[in-house]
Amino acid sequence: MYSITVDEPHRCGQERPFLVLIIPVAPINREARNAIRNTWGKETTVLGRVVSRYFLLGMSKEEDGTESINAQVLEESRTHHDILQSDFLDSYKNLTIKTMVMFEWLSSRCPNATFAMKIDSDMFLNVRNLVGMLLKAPQHLYMTGNVARGAPVLRDQTSKWFLPISVFPEDNYPTYARGLGYVFSLDLPKRILEASAHVKALYIEDVYVGLCMRHLGIGLTDPPRGDLFYGTVPYLTSNCYWTSVITTILRGSDQLIQVWRVYQSHGGCKHF
Repeated sequence: MYSITVDEPHRCGQERPFLVLIIPVAPINREARNAIRNTWGKETTVLGRVVSRYFLLGMSKEEDGTESINAQVLEESRTHHDILQSDFLDSYKNLTIKTMVMFEWLSSRCPNATFAMKIDSDMFLNVRNLVGMLLKAPQHLYMTGNVARGAPVLRDQTSKWFLPISVFPEDNYPTYARGLGYVFSLDLPKRILEASAHVKALYIEDVYVGLCMRHLGIGLTDPPRGDLFYGTVPYLTSNCYWTSVITTILRGSDQLIQVWRVYQSHGGCKHF
């Protein structure tokens, strides 16, 4: 297994959070980390429940200035105490490794947490709606998000998600939660890690988690409403759109900061 080189070994145990947010992000992408720290990532108590947030990084693949990137990450860690870095190469093809490192860390470092969420760094997250949903959710063998059922395997060699029959012979993927943002109870990480010893590795990380869940015989739960874990921002959004969802994919950090201002200015809107 890969080891954690930059860690917060005691924070999760001390905080005893209801919800842990894990954000995989490239070491070089400091802008995204700062944008999240200044928007939805700064919410630490929501609806009376403690929320903890961490960024999960691999090692930088940038050959020029690698030393400065690593030094910057260490400085961020000392300042914010929210960095987890492991000794694998941070790349798209290694996202499954990154996800398994997340499960390993949660299993060993967060014994008293109830739920965790893996969420991408280019997302808007309505933490209030998420906690509100989880207060009514099962606390065992639970996973939800943007749940894909019967999704076809892409055989187009030009696709980013191409898989040859030799790697994955089935025509359709198992049910899985799309990796942009999924939530799970904290009894699942250990089980998924155990299942991964029996399930052939696949670089499409969210599908791989789905394969592990299928191996365990544990079904995924659809969210209470189909539009809570949204894809991209709809062409037309009402002023109350941001208070009605849990996640939405954004273009980048600038849009997140703009959206956060809009979200905060519509206190009269009903939350989910």
